[in-house]
Amino acid sequence: MTIPRFILAGLSGGTGKTIVSLGLARAFHLRGLRVAPFKKGPDYIDAKWLGLAADSVCSNLDPFFHTDSMLQSLLVHKSAGRDISLIEGNRGLFDGKDRHGSCSTAELARKLDTPVILTIDCTKMTRTVAAIVQGCVHFEQGLNLAGVILNRTAGERHRSVLKESIEEHTDIPVLGMLPKLKDNPIPERHMGLMSDQEYDGTDYGSEQKALDALATMAEEWLDLEAILKIASAAPATSQQVPQLFPGDPKPRNVRIGYVHDAALWFYYPENLEALEHAGAELVRLSLLSDEPWPEVDGLYIGGGFPEVFADRIAKNRGVLDSLRHLSEAGAPVYAECGGFMVLCDYLKTDDNTYPMAGVFPVGTTFCQRPQGLGYTEAVAVRDTVFFPEGGRVLGHEFHYSVCLDKEKEALDYAMRMDRGKGVGIGWDGLHVNNTLAGYNHTHALAVPEWAPRFVEAAKLFRESRDL
Repeated sequence: MTIPRFILAGLSGGTGKTIVSLGLARAFHLRGLRVAPFKKGPDYIDAKWLGLAADSVCSNLDPFFHTDSMLQSLLVHKSAGRDISLIEGNRGLFDGKDRHGSCSTAELARKLDTPVILTIDCTKMTRTVAAIVQGCVHFEQGLNLAGVILNRTAGERHRSVLKESIEEHTDIPVLGMLPKLKDNPIPERHMGLMSDQEYDGTDYGSEQKALDALATMAEEWLDLEAILKIASAAPATSQQVPQLFPGDPKPRNVRIGYVHDAALWFYYPENLEALEHAGAELVRLSLLSDEPWPEVDGLYIGGGFPEVFADRIAKNRGVLDSLRHLSEAGAPVYAECGGFMVLCDYLKTDDNTYPMAGVFPVGTTFCQRPQGLGYTEAVAVRDTVFFPEGGRVLGHEFHYSVCLDKEKEALDYAMRMDRGKGVGIGWDGLHVNNTLAGYNHTHALAVPEWAPRFVEAAKLFRESRDL
């Protein structure tokens, strides 16, 4: 299968590759191309913006979560019927989880046999950029560095010296040179780009107009035809790739609610697809609306920014009571990060302390610096409806809050963290009844037993309630 594709990488975080990725995705979309957007690594916010730019759902690709064959499968299945696939890298091109660069963007590029376009922040540099490009070409074998985009250039003379230096000392083509932006159409916050759920339009009026402005920038300053040519020259992919989910889809005979609103919306699309494949009818719910929840057989609460909406959540006692009653009744309830914070007794911010659902006798407080960051590896130390005892759970964490009262004797932790912090130092997955919650985010393709067990638990709960 031939998939026109490329990876847009950077030398580090903050080089502007996300803004360039959004500009390219939007520009291709406005040209009438069907774009399949992907984000390398565990990321929700950039992925959401990429999906908006391309008018398509964005999937994550990561060598830590996914086997080589699953990476191929995701690329092939999510690119089907599309004209071009754009993969945004993360961190620096060669940066991984160890000194060998394991799970880096460069490793992903080799596994998917995909050309790389490198975005370079050229602030206060000229000829040195050529040395950096040459170093990247020779640093690791098997990397197809197909071009560079020079970002944050200071003027015509700066751009001229940069281009001439790269052309003289390397064989890598310059695919565009972007000026320094006076205003970033999409502001940043503590976790990177501001969430589209909180975006107020700044001077652009809407997120769609902001993305259109980035597309105009890409059309003006980047060689889109050359980029399309690089993507079209990508090698054919393997014909033999596994299905994303094993077996035929099950009849949807249970209802699982999932909270998706401005406060909580961190969900990998494959997690929801896995639940549906396993036999769940998904029902979208909100913590911010006072509309009563319909009857559900299970509940999935993803991450997000509950601290931003803490006052509204705390005042919505009817919904919080419904959540607590579901847990007390024994329904399977699975919560990650922000969802875990909502299940606690209270949430503290700089301004106030807000009562939450009260499922767990602990609280959380928001901090100014990350309290957990990176890939995680956990082992289930007891059997739950979500994971079997002894099962390994791959995931990631990125949270600015910390759990208070985490050393209470009555607390039951279901997972030991071999890598990562979790709720307590070395422990995660607070457990009560059939509710499991913690800071760990999981990807359904990395823990294939999660969705079928979740749906089976929902089925058993439904049967017991109907007796």
